[in-house]
Amino acid sequence: MNDLQLKTRNKVYFVSDFHLGVPNQEESLQKEKRIVRWLESIEQNAKEIFFLGDIFDFWFEYKYVVPKGFVRFLGKLAQMADNGCAIHFFCGNHDIWIRDYFEKDLGFIVHRSNSTIIMNQKTFLIGHGDGLDPSDKKYKLLNKIFKNRFCISLFACLHPRWAFAIGTNWSRKSRHSHSESDKIDRGLDEPIYKYCENKLKTQQIDFFIFGHRHISCDVKLSNQSRYINTGLWEIKSPYVEWDGKNLELKNFE
Repeated sequence: MNDLQLKTRNKVYFVSDFHLGVPNQEESLQKEKRIVRWLESIEQNAKEIFFLGDIFDFWFEYKYVVPKGFVRFLGKLAQMADNGCAIHFFCGNHDIWIRDYFEKDLGFIVHRSNSTIIMNQKTFLIGHGDGLDPSDKKYKLLNKIFKNRFCISLFACLHPRWAFAIGTNWSRKSRHSHSESDKIDRGLDEPIYKYCENKLKTQQIDFFIFGHRHISCDVKLSNQSRYINTGLWEIKSPYVEWDGKNLELKNFE
């Protein structure tokens, strides 16, 4: 890719919650192919892409072993990264166990927590969106356990055959247990919405962009601030596009 082509790229994209790997191999593959079609449709003008977590329904990375599959998706992203597109990967609650494979082998920029980024003089606060409800004590405890280095090392002692069986089963049960509540729009009682409002009391943020909640939305917080959730990819395949001036929630296919 030459310098002129790189200069013509002026768009930034945000997307989340593919949950690749479920509900079965066949349907996951069809979803993966649709995602690749979306990537192909934006690659000519994509300067950066932010993947906001839960891209995989379960991901656990050993030092020398990573989950099989997803080669079309990861291969396309590696190609785009090699051609100058910045690929940002935020760890979600389903794919937090990432070591260095994405960074070293694929050229991604990995974010393990929320990030504040300034683009075109606008301030973005970006993240997956989990753990923002201060009243959810159970989730906060589980999150500490899952991110604990000793616990991760202990789990890594298991043979991948058993570790992935346990992990995928846990992930499936967790997703099913929240499947109905994830469809309920709580409006002003949404924990992420409340988080955004509280954040604005101490810091000016133009755009809050999160995933995690499987309901896409674009909510005005004030005259200058908006909260956008990219939602679940399986429902209308939503994503967010920023062209340097306008931020828009769109659907693919």
